[in-house]
Amino acid sequence: MKSFKYSTKFSKKQIILLSIPVFFSNLAVPLVGMVDTGLMGNLGETKYLAATSIATSVMTMIIWSFGFLRMGTVGIVSQALGRGDYNEIVKTLLRNFIIAMGISLIIIVLKPLIYLSILHFFKISLETQELINTYLNVRIFSVPAELAIYILVGFYLGIQKTKISSLLIVTLSVLNIVFSSILVLSYNLNVFGVALGTLFASYITVITFSLFTYKYIIKKFKIIPKFERLIIKSKLLRLFNINFDIFIRTLFLTFSFLWVTYMGSKLGEDYLAVNTILIQFIILAAFFLDAYAFSTEGIVGFTIGRKNKLSFLSVVKNSIQVSFYTALIIAVLYLFFFKEIINIITDIEILRFISYKHFIWIIIIPPVASFCYQFDGIFIGASQTKEIRNAMIVSVIGFIVASIYLIDYFENHGLWFSLMLFMILRALTLKFYFNKILRKF
Repeated sequence: MKSFKYSTKFSKKQIILLSIPVFFSNLAVPLVGMVDTGLMGNLGETKYLAATSIATSVMTMIIWSFGFLRMGTVGIVSQALGRGDYNEIVKTLLRNFIIAMGISLIIIVLKPLIYLSILHFFKISLETQELINTYLNVRIFSVPAELAIYILVGFYLGIQKTKISSLLIVTLSVLNIVFSSILVLSYNLNVFGVALGTLFASYITVITFSLFTYKYIIKKFKIIPKFERLIIKSKLLRLFNINFDIFIRTLFLTFSFLWVTYMGSKLGEDYLAVNTILIQFIILAAFFLDAYAFSTEGIVGFTIGRKNKLSFLSVVKNSIQVSFYTALIIAVLYLFFFKEIINIITDIEILRFISYKHFIWIIIIPPVASFCYQFDGIFIGASQTKEIRNAMIVSVIGFIVASIYLIDYFENHGLWFSLMLFMILRALTLKFYFNKILRKF
């Protein structure tokens, strides 16, 4: 295998170059959400947007809860790369594939429970309930493919092949947009079409890139992937601990965004729909800034595998600065184009009016949140999963308490102020644990 070019210092330019492919792939992901939101927001009735909002939020929470399949893969693979242990890289990939299929089967079986939970927590009309059930009946079967994609992305980020991981995500996103648009606009399948588009895109992508990865491993690592001798107690225990910590952390994180949807629904379907639109701006910024976090994960793991503290500290400093500067640029772009984007996403006047009143949060949050995004990448690359778990739990509890209190006084503005406090808490709690990573050197 052609090894990653190793140096004692990673400059801002190097980090940007490594992150550029991830920028485009991360940009594609929230665009899918924006397209889906736009498709539903222009059907003339709020129920389509409300149903898609709730159903996708719940499915996102479930699927993102198993984001450890990507994050855990990156940390272990990048550190193994630093040691030159290619066999461990392949074994980690295969072990996580087995775990993903087991998780997928459980989620599919529990689909009726997922639907009943939605009915319990959300006060929605019967028409909206039916649309949500329609979406879930289709989307639930894309879970195996979506979880497998997590693993493949983690693998390529871990071995510093960000172009391939980016191509994978772009392929998934483009196919999703194309299929959903055709099924909704040409065949008038509304919510069903959006879910079916995700299903088609997920399986076409995972089949294509699984075959590519199999050939890639044979060519670059000189190893034929085989599902044998994977049961090693110490390896499985470490993988379980890392995955479980990240699972808890991601569960709390995704719950926090579901909480935004839930609190918005208590204010009425108009606010539910508006928050669905506005959160797309936060997700767009987050995925863009996560490009630095994703590329940093692999570099951090690599420097730890090489036991080079100087390189590690260089990555931390430069990546945080670049992420913050980029967030400022995003905030400026939102300042100038926010209203135009809102008008494209929805033609419902009341939703436009309410959205305009909340634009200040869309401008402030990205720069504030850039620090916690980058710290996430640093801790994931270092496999310090216990710390990111604890930090997230504390931050989410603080967010929920603040939102319950502030929404009574400031309504939806109180909810968005609480979301900003949540981002600040995430950064501060991770900074508190930072010295634990330095003990690895």
